[in-house]
Amino acid sequence: MKQLIIHCGADSTRMALMEDNKLVEYAAEPSQKRGIVGSFFKGKVMNVIPGMQAAFIDIGQKKNAFLYIDDALHPNLEKQPRPKPSITEVLKPGKELIVQVVKEAYGNKGARVTTHYSLPGRWLVYMPFAGYAAVSKKISPEELRSRLKDIGDELREEEEGLIIRTVAEESDTESIQEDLLQLRGVWRNIVEKGRSVTAPAVLHQELSMVQRLLRDAYSPETDELIMDCSEQAEEASAFLGMMLQKSPPPIQVYRGSEPIFDHFGISKQLDKDFQRKIWLPGGGYLVWDITEAMTVIDVNTGKFTGGEDLEDTVFQTNLEAAAEIGRLVRLRDPGGILIIDFIDMSREDHRSSVCDRLERSLAGDRMQHHILGWTRLGLLELTRKRMREQTVL
Repeated sequence: MKQLIIHCGADSTRMALMEDNKLVEYAAEPSQKRGIVGSFFKGKVMNVIPGMQAAFIDIGQKKNAFLYIDDALHPNLEKQPRPKPSITEVLKPGKELIVQVVKEAYGNKGARVTTHYSLPGRWLVYMPFAGYAAVSKKISPEELRSRLKDIGDELREEEEGLIIRTVAEESDTESIQEDLLQLRGVWRNIVEKGRSVTAPAVLHQELSMVQRLLRDAYSPETDELIMDCSEQAEEASAFLGMMLQKSPPPIQVYRGSEPIFDHFGISKQLDKDFQRKIWLPGGGYLVWDITEAMTVIDVNTGKFTGGEDLEDTVFQTNLEAAAEIGRLVRLRDPGGILIIDFIDMSREDHRSSVCDRLERSLAGDRMQHHILGWTRLGLLELTRKRMREQTVL
């Protein structure tokens, strides 16, 4: 069972996603500052840098956003010029264009933007110029994939692209079509507003953190939604009703005397799970280090002595670590390269089992990730996409 628990504070809104009483996702958003990932802007090209194959775009933020050549070409690969042109042939200083933010500004870097537009809905992702229909990779039965792809091909028009989302697995054509019509309307509004304003200007804001979580992670049939603010609970209920095109499910309003995160044990889990050294239930432990270039996780046997022999002890510790690392990756939300230094194993089947356990633990991760495999030094390498700043307590 999943529980989506939301604390509405004066300064920020905090969200915790629990699965079987274990914390798997956490996020916080300042009340006065909403993130801009997913938002659309009318921007103005300020500089074009051929050596970087990138352009800097004024979108009205503190720092100019940057647009790579690949994100400036047509989103349909078949319609892109060959060979790849210089950025100076595609963009000139002073040009105004619609861009979408795909990565928040971080450190000294401005936001990253694209012209490969995408609008996520409840059942699908709408891409106005992608030119294809696809189905989420997490939907596995081939017959179901084929059925959903046929629905996408039937519904999309001309250059449109659609990706049927995982939550649409049991959905019908009518629900997907309603989602598509709503997203088409949003795109038309963006284009019309873009024609009438001068850059830089905001054309469309992505949903708030709570609304994104309701859209992407909440299943009203199986999950509980608990909030400690009746006013925001009413807003969330109205949003769910609009999104689901039916009567919204009940939202529990917490009215206890202690803070909601304390009542559900979330505060203690956060304190424990964001430490550098994290103990495993069996006595082993992880050491979690974040560097400029990557995240490094070291696995140690610690107090674990439960195996029949050394190899079995190592294997059992690594299995436990793989399951916990998958949960912590979702919770701590690292991006880029991750290196996991599992305890050395001599048997290939043990290494394969540990890798499989990690993959299963990451199955619920909503961010794109790839397990690249074992390096020559016996380290497990993976990459993970992150669009917003990493959560740090």
